[in-house]
Amino acid sequence: MGAKRKLLYTNPWYTGPTITKDKMSGPKYAIQRLSGIIYPTLKKASKMVITSTVTHPDEQGQSLCSTFASRYVREPVPRFKMPDNSIPKDAAYQIINDELMLDGTPRLNLASFVTTWMEPECDKLIMASLNKNYVDMDEYPVTTELQNRCVNIIANLFHAPISEEETAVGVGTVGSSEAIMLAGLAFKRKWQTKRKAEGKPYDKPNIVTGANVQVCWEKFARYFEVELKEVKLTEGYYVMDPVKAVEMVDENTICVAAILGSTMTGEFEDVKLLNELLTEKNMETGWDTPIHVDAASGGFIAPFLYPDLEWDFRLPLVKSINVSGHKYGLVYPGVGWVVWRSKDDLPDELVFHINYLGSDQPTFTLNFSKGSSQIIAQYYQFIRLGFEGYKNIMENCSENARVLKEGIERTGRFNIISKDIGVPLVAFSLKDSSQHTVFEISDHLRKFGWIVPAYTMPPDAQHIAVLRVVIREDFSRGLAERLVLDIEKVVKLLDTLPSSLTTKTAHVTAITSETSEKVKKSAIETQREIALYWKRFVDGKKLAAC
Repeated sequence: MGAKRKLLYTNPWYTGPTITKDKMSGPKYAIQRLSGIIYPTLKKASKMVITSTVTHPDEQGQSLCSTFASRYVREPVPRFKMPDNSIPKDAAYQIINDELMLDGTPRLNLASFVTTWMEPECDKLIMASLNKNYVDMDEYPVTTELQNRCVNIIANLFHAPISEEETAVGVGTVGSSEAIMLAGLAFKRKWQTKRKAEGKPYDKPNIVTGANVQVCWEKFARYFEVELKEVKLTEGYYVMDPVKAVEMVDENTICVAAILGSTMTGEFEDVKLLNELLTEKNMETGWDTPIHVDAASGGFIAPFLYPDLEWDFRLPLVKSINVSGHKYGLVYPGVGWVVWRSKDDLPDELVFHINYLGSDQPTFTLNFSKGSSQIIAQYYQFIRLGFEGYKNIMENCSENARVLKEGIERTGRFNIISKDIGVPLVAFSLKDSSQHTVFEISDHLRKFGWIVPAYTMPPDAQHIAVLRVVIREDFSRGLAERLVLDIEKVVKLLDTLPSSLTTKTAHVTAITSETSEKVKKSAIETQREIALYWKRFVDGKKLAAC
């Protein structure tokens, strides 16, 4: 056998025929160079032996036709330590892609408010701007300009009292959680400054909210040492009561937070009534307690579906509003926005100025570096859809929520908890949970591919357990009808199964009872114990959506 010929192609992951130097001539091959790799184009059908020059010592003499023929699919995946050696890009991609197949399908994740679909043209803009760091304002001035345009569009949508030539006060964030942190800091600093000037204590600030607030409010209170005063809920009324909220306001209250679109039920809180009651109390006490509106979910719904609803800067005490661009702003995660009524509502000392990126740049964020792609995507949606497009999409979501609600009601097995006016979602509970629970329904729906969360309501309605389906832009009527059919299948299946609550209820009784005597319980007491058990069972899955 002659001397071994040197191969020009040495990538072990190439699956085509190997071409050697002495075979490169002749009319039957057209040689192409793509990324340094030589690919043959056969002009005639011919049989060739697949061989390759392998550089790794463990692969000498191996014939590799694909990633799955390599050693990498049989070696353990690194989990806690960086591996010592590199692997080919094809193998790295395949290993990660295979694991990701076990994730749920985003569009069937009905627990999330977050956008799961955008147009391909916007995807192109996102990919083209992934390597732009938004904080480099001097290097990317157009991106900065697009963010400023978004802030002004949102401020005008929320009726901020600014002229056409005036620039709105606001900033893009990585989500409503960061936006709420920034708004809360502004309220705290303004309150502290005023208390210092009056010679009064300023070490015990508090915020008044409903118990239905998203977990980011609890984070703000804990991280920035602010007492969180929560208005408890009651059965049948699952949002903050404005009357009770105003009663809890004192001289240390830095603001009252109202929710436009409760995470639990989608319901809008009555911000207008809150403004009226708080105005009266401020006049009586001489305080100037303001309002912040957490419009993470409802901020891009109310202006289009309920334009006459007064909840925003039309109300004098509303000083700041946050909204999630990655929810009904129709942008992939994560982007959020916070806008202030005027410059006076954002203390100057909270704004930092830096010049080490090329020019003087103001910054008011909790983090520093962040991507530009979501901000660009938000601007795309604003100019692509316009008011008309957003209105049409929100109307479709609302109509599909109605179809789903009516389908669930027709089963005769559920009570609808959510309201018609609010975020397009359907929250519902079992009429009879003595045999099976909403948690079992949620678990069985996963077998059909649906991700439908089940959870207990906040205090003092924690004995109520519900399922919730969020209707997003990409949830069609066809999917709504299919979900109703699958819910009916699950309910019928559970009817054939023995109750799993007998032993669980006994276990709960053993935990909660102070004596070993058997006590006869009413139906509502049994339901509460069951809900308590399941609440503990899913304690590690606390509902949250940023």
